[in-house]
Amino acid sequence: MIRNSDRGLALCHMDEKAGTHRHFLPAAGRDLFLPLYDPLTKLIGADRARRTLIGQAELEPGHDVLDVGCGTGTLVLQIGTSFPSVVAVGLDPDPKALARARRKAERAGAAVRFDQGFADALPYPDASFDRVFSSMMFHHVETADKEKMLREVRRVLRPGGSLHLMDLAGPEASDGLLSRLLHTHARLKDNTESRILEWMRRAGLADPVRTNRGRLILGRLAYYRAWRRRE
Repeated sequence: MIRNSDRGLALCHMDEKAGTHRHFLPAAGRDLFLPLYDPLTKLIGADRARRTLIGQAELEPGHDVLDVGCGTGTLVLQIGTSFPSVVAVGLDPDPKALARARRKAERAGAAVRFDQGFADALPYPDASFDRVFSSMMFHHVETADKEKMLREVRRVLRPGGSLHLMDLAGPEASDGLLSRLLHTHARLKDNTESRILEWMRRAGLADPVRTNRGRLILGRLAYYRAWRRRE
């Protein structure tokens, strides 16, 4: 999902299903910064933002839940510890981030599973999950792969299940110097509300809507929800 020009920052993972090597952006941008990732995201207010995202999903006992692009596993661990009757799975292509996530789960005593894989080729059967989450990762996905990811989300959702997505709001919501500088990055220029909702519709997800707005030190957030229609 990383352009050739980005490969200086990217790592490589063998996609066994495709039989090819694929590049991805590590959770902290570079492996060197991975130990700082959790404290920095906490500092900028990400824990509060994740709680808002979890709250909108209206989780119920027995739900099967997937966090796509889970990184070091903070969101899926929040779900696993707050809702012990929910079956929670985190997916990410970064083996080092997943190793850290598994250690965190072991320390917390949380029964959470972590798998390695890519968002546009989810390694799960059709209709496996009641809820799918995406937290602060959609802007990392290449523009050409965004609809593929959302089609995969629809595929693994059960009828009546829902996607809950949170990400940095697009350039239309930028304010302040830091936010404007952040939105000059090519990956955020496409992150507009209208484009995200359109990608969701084109992927076959029903009733896509922006549900909420929030804020981090880095800039504004947008929350979205969409459904797999009951069949």
